[in-house]
Parts: sequence; structure tokens; C-alpha cells
Amino acid sequence: MKISIAIPDSSLSEEPTPLDKAMKISQIARACSIFHVNTIYIYKESGGSDRDRSLLRNLLRYLETPQYLRKILYPISDDFQFAGSLSPLKIPSHVQTSDPKKIKAGDVRDGVVVQYKGKKFVNVGFEQLIPFYSKDDDGKRILVKFKEGYPALTVKQIEKEEISQYWGYDVKEISNLNTFLATWGSVIILTSRRGKPIHKTQKYFDEISREQVLLVFGSPKKGVYEILGKSIGNIPRSQVLNFFSDQATETVRLEEAILGTLAVLNTLTRN
Repeated sequence: MKISIAIPDSSLSEEPTPLDKAMKISQIARACSIFHVNTIYIYKESGGSDRDRSLLRNLLRYLETPQYLRKILYPISDDFQFAGSLSPLKIPSHVQTSDPKKIKAGDVRDGVVVQYKGKKFVNVGFEQLIPFYSKDDDGKRILVKFKEGYPALTVKQIEKEEISQYWGYDVKEISNLNTFLATWGSVIILTSRRGKPIHKTQKYFDEISREQVLLVFGSPKKGVYEILGKSIGNIPRSQVLNFFSDQATETVRLEEAILGTLAVLNTLTRN
């Protein structure tokens, strides 16, 4: 199963300080990395703000980026003032050697396209740049696989789908949730305390265990019913499900709901 989630740009609306907002984003990123979320979609909601949307987008991307590329990809900004206080993600793309002598043929690394003296290179976090032939623009983050290890260090560009292990999530923004859901084309689970209890739906989870699933979360102040309105009954291939007890959902925070939902879904669909 490939899992993606959709969260509103109002996700941070009840956090009183920039540090609280950053910590919440860190917890969301951690939950998504633990349970191998493919893409985090940020959708516009009436309670959201441009400032919070920017912070949510930038910090989620920053946390997913390997440490050796962060200074290259992210200029100094108020969005990252508390980045040093946030827990790192324990995913394979972050556990990389800084010693080029340990690189072997077949190893995969994230890199950034750079230009030096009129020639293209890729910066993969070593002191030396790796020659790279591509039409990609300078500053673009890419994935490379080493065709030869040290000392040759020749690479080819690959796509994330070519990697057998989980490599991290993508972050994308969507302007209209209703339109996005209408065109998703696969399974959609709308999370709500007004939904069907999951203990009554085991057969459903067996059926979707190999599907691309989108989990949609509401905001701190509005559930998916309030956000989607009457269109909630017309979303193709969708189910409204309650992953928590009625009592628990009254107090569950968004980051806790994401972690708990992903954990339950992982258990229910495990082969």
C-alpha cells in the first residue's frame, strides 16, 4: 500500500508560538516518515493563513531533506529559526556517509545540481563535486546512483520509484480540496469521529491493502464534514472512518491523529 495524506493549511492555527508550530510540524514529519507516507498534500482551508502555509510547507520539506543539502537548498529565513531544535528523521536518505572513500557502485544519494566554471556538477555532500551531464536547472534536488565507487565516483540520475527502500515523502500544495479528491483516482479515506468505526471494516482494509490510499484530515476547528460540505457524499471511492473512540476524538490533536491513524492503518493492512 502507498499512503499519502492531506492536511489543511490551518493545521497550525491553534499553536500560540512559532516554536509550538515548529514542534507540531516536526511531529507530523516524524509520523509520516515512520509509516512511509508517500506525499503530504497541504490544502487551503478557510481558517488557514499564508504565513502558516509557508511555514508548514517549508519546514516539512526541510526536515525531509538530508542534512548535508539543507544549507544549499534553504536560505536563512524566519521559517527555520527553530529548525535546530527539531528531531531528525531516521530514514535511509539521512543515514549517509560523509566519506567518499566508502562509496560503492549502486549506492544512492540525494544531490543538488550546480554549475562551476561553465560545467554541470552534482553536489552530494562531499568536498569534491561530481561531474554530471543534465539539462536540469542549477539548484534542483535530484537522486543519483553511483555507477562506480571511489575514486571514480561517476553517477546517473534515477527516480525515487527505482529505489527499493523508503526514501522520504514529497510535499505538495493543492488549492481546492474538492477538485483534488474528485480526480484522485484511487482509494480515499476521510477521517472523522462521525465516520464508521474501523473495527467494523476489516474486510474493506483487506481489499485496499495494495491500493494507493489518500488519508484526509480536518483542521483543529473543522472536521471533514464541515470542510467538504454536501460534496462529501459524492467523492468517488471514498469512505468516512473513525480510527478512534468517540471519547478520544474530542481531545486528539492533529499530529496525534495522524500518528494514530497511520499506526492503525499499518496494523490493519499488514500482510
